[in-house]
Amino acid sequence: MRRKLLEIICCPKCKGDFEVSIDEENEDEILTGKLICKGCGSIFKIEEGIPYLLPEDLK
Repeated sequence: MRRKLLEIICCPKCKGDFEVSIDEENEDEILTGKLICKGCGSIFKIEEGIPYLLPEDLK
């Protein structure tokens, strides 16, 4: 996931902004980690550079 994407995505539950917790990255993108909503506290995984923003109840 490219860092610039953080500027345009929001939480699908409350439309809040994200804080990112990075586990692995390279010079271009975040490879693994978590997106944590600053509004409602929901957590979404980033795996292999892909942010998974589908709420738990829809998985």
